[in-house]
Amino acid sequence: MIEQKVKQYPLQVDCVCESEAQLGEGPVWSKSEGVLYWLDIKNRQVFRYHVDNGQQDCQKVEPLISCIVLRRAGGLFAATHEGIGLFDYSKGTVAISNRFNTEPEGNRPNDGKCDSAGRFWLGSMDDAETKPTGNLYRFHGDGAVVKVLEGVVISNGIGWSPDNKIFYFTDSVNRAILAFDYSANSGSLQNPRVFAHIKKEHGYPDGLAVDVEGGVWSAHWDGWRITRYTPDGNIDRIINMPVPRPTSCAFGGSDLMDLYITSASIGLTGQQLAKAPLSGSLFCHKPGIAGLAVGEYNG
Repeated sequence: MIEQKVKQYPLQVDCVCESEAQLGEGPVWSKSEGVLYWLDIKNRQVFRYHVDNGQQDCQKVEPLISCIVLRRAGGLFAATHEGIGLFDYSKGTVAISNRFNTEPEGNRPNDGKCDSAGRFWLGSMDDAETKPTGNLYRFHGDGAVVKVLEGVVISNGIGWSPDNKIFYFTDSVNRAILAFDYSANSGSLQNPRVFAHIKKEHGYPDGLAVDVEGGVWSAHWDGWRITRYTPDGNIDRIINMPVPRPTSCAFGGSDLMDLYITSASIGLTGQQLAKAPLSGSLFCHKPGIAGLAVGEYNG
């Protein structure tokens, strides 16, 4: 599919919560609470956006948290420099229960998500964004930690196809979304290949979400856009954003028909911020397609 014929949607993105987040990231929908959690990683803040009334509260956190996931037994788990653990939003603390096997100095955790079996997949990255020291881990509820991939500069967006046979993983620096054959029983990955490669002028692929039709929605850092890819890797839609650095996306709402999008203001000049004053805010797009429910950690 050639770029000129791709459907573009420039006016269907609403800013639902104005913010100046340095590195807005990690949106996750909690149906039981009716809230969307999201982070400002650099400012060590976790936001809780209440969909019913549009109000938002914020909790300052002690450790640097890169992502949070829902827990099957209730509550939240979060990823920190040490590993993952139960996150107490009211106190802003994390009780570490599963630790990394090995992480070099200068690395930090980044994006993470749970599969349908309740395993927590978490990528790490070089915080300076230059060295290929990032890894991808699989945390099991029994305490086991498995290093699945290594040698990545920035491990990013994670997702699964609706039939649970394909695993998606974003290699941001190489501007690639990778696909692997996936075993839901064992969690093993095989047959790596490039699912989508992003052109330089369209920025870097960041966080992603998958819908019930198998479409992959990817945020483009420095690309001013969200792109929906069909299951065969072709571009289906481009959602033009009012900010240059959308960072991640997640489906939410009672029917998972709302696509929430986080963004960043970090590194932007005064001139760039004047052009995109909503940088760091939370946005919502109604794509007309439901999202896949995201897994919950079984720890």
